[in-house]
Amino acid sequence: MKYFTHSIRIMGTAQEFDPEQLRFKLKCQSGDTFDVNVGEGTGYYFIRNFDGLNRDRTPTREGYDYNNPRDQLKRYIRDDILVSAYGIYQEHEENTRFDAKEIWLFHNINNEYLFEETHWWRTQITALADRWLFNQLGPSNMYDFSNYQTNLSFVGGKVGNTIQECATLSRLIYGLSSAYLMSGNERYYQAARHGIEYQRNMFRTESHDGSFVVWSHAYDKENVKKILPSQFDDDKDAIPLYEQIYALAGLTQFYRISNDWETLDDIQRTIHFFNERFLDNEQMGYFSHIDCATFKPDSAVLGDNCSKKNWNSIGDHTPAYLLNLLLAIENIPNNELSTLSKQCKKMQKQMADLITEKFPDPDASIPYVRERFYRDWKPDLTYKWQQNRAVVGHNLKIAWNLTRTFNYLDDRSYLDLAVKIGHLMKTYGLDQIRGGWFDVVEREPKNGMPMDFTWHNRKAWWQQEQAILAYLILYGSTADESFLQLARESIAFWNMTYLELSYDGVHFDVTDDGLSYIKDDRAMKGSHSKSGYHVFELNYLADLYMRTFVTKEPFRRYYKPCPTRKSNIFNVMLDYLPKDSLRMGKVYVNGEEWNAVDRDSCQIQLQNSQKDASVAVEFVPNKDYQPQEVAQ
Repeated sequence: MKYFTHSIRIMGTAQEFDPEQLRFKLKCQSGDTFDVNVGEGTGYYFIRNFDGLNRDRTPTREGYDYNNPRDQLKRYIRDDILVSAYGIYQEHEENTRFDAKEIWLFHNINNEYLFEETHWWRTQITALADRWLFNQLGPSNMYDFSNYQTNLSFVGGKVGNTIQECATLSRLIYGLSSAYLMSGNERYYQAARHGIEYQRNMFRTESHDGSFVVWSHAYDKENVKKILPSQFDDDKDAIPLYEQIYALAGLTQFYRISNDWETLDDIQRTIHFFNERFLDNEQMGYFSHIDCATFKPDSAVLGDNCSKKNWNSIGDHTPAYLLNLLLAIENIPNNELSTLSKQCKKMQKQMADLITEKFPDPDASIPYVRERFYRDWKPDLTYKWQQNRAVVGHNLKIAWNLTRTFNYLDDRSYLDLAVKIGHLMKTYGLDQIRGGWFDVVEREPKNGMPMDFTWHNRKAWWQQEQAILAYLILYGSTADESFLQLARESIAFWNMTYLELSYDGVHFDVTDDGLSYIKDDRAMKGSHSKSGYHVFELNYLADLYMRTFVTKEPFRRYYKPCPTRKSNIFNVMLDYLPKDSLRMGKVYVNGEEWNAVDRDSCQIQLQNSQKDASVAVEFVPNKDYQPQEVAQ
């Protein structure tokens, strides 16, 4: 090849830096090593958070010359640190060369990752919460959710129609609740509470006997009416289960803070709706869609969605609400809560068993799970856009949530599959040269290559979240250091490429090289597919996992039990983590240290009161905890 040039990013570990030759080597996850050449046009950059702070504290030697590329190389590059280099690759006849124009750095002067500092994820989640509140509700603290709108522009302005979708509102409530849990900022709590009230008033429809609740897809402000069936292309004019599932995401996270009885009542009745209308009692699992008129899954008008099951109808229960609900209600001495807890535990086991048994492909040469099924669990490989294709993020989501379920139910089959997927996705989902995780690929490549991309090789924001959480908790639940390295590289890629610092936003897609992709709906901050959920979930749980398994530094979480709680026993366990990895420390109720605490059960005994109780709980990672080694 002659005169070929191409811009490319590479990420890996720095080795053999040679200041005299103005180069160093970079070893990628693939095992490939690149010679990285630097020069006068090379800039050195440290990742920044939404606070915009420049965290470059690298000392300079006496006589240091800012314009001397050798001095810069000596200052910033050292062996065995993670580095990302963006530059120009050239090939001409027998010669190849890579000249770096940007060097991205992720460590402080003590060789510690910047994103493992104390306030990194808290800074990110509060900046996001503040901006979402401003974009949706304006500068006041009136919390008027009639102003809410699903569609937001790149800068956060309201665009397009005035439709309010229930699932996206609920996801934002999840984000605000998570921001309160991490920060204790009263503003986030009040916003979440008002959001819950608005969701209940504008989207909730009760059955004639009040036994179950169904949530409307949207509310049309302009025409002042509820829209029950989904308007999204895949689900047009049906009630998709995943929208009902995500209607519970915000309710459940808020319930963890408040123990509000009415919020719990909505959750219970929605689950009853799932079990009355979506559950397949004969073949197990939940149907993905029901007819909006007859509430039946086998209606011919459902077309391609008739009597079908999919990843969302089985797997999305766990992260959206089910484990969070169990964390809040288990082991509470209340008959109603005990009954619900047993029901949810059974449901969680059934969903995990179905994923473990039905989703892996029996053909060992296919590394991806199957995602769509007929009623009898025969794989559906002809569905609309999906065909015989894999969504990388769904595989990662399974690994993350099966690991959590293993920590909860102690069934080794869950962890074994999670570990297997974790190793497979390193090869068949990760960009091993640039960093970051791909999107949709063919399950059985037809191009003679390890990966066959369906439409593009861009990288969606939510799939990075799944990877980060999966590999952090896999590391914490096993003794595999490679999982921690994958998590760190994923976090580095996230903070380097996805944060939009001017408007406190997160890019929907980036290119293979991590450049923002802002075409059509991919430029929008809010849409049917994007709201204040995945990013907040990432901030909340990455902080928890990082502190528990990596830095092992104490931290606080905040709660606000309300007067309408059904029990004075209050659960504060944060997630299903490995036993003995995290302990409760001091507890404060209304500013005073509180001793009525059961640390083994992560429970607080409150007093009878007609007032809200402000609770702050210190959590202390166990520095002696070591994950159990798991055979690969």
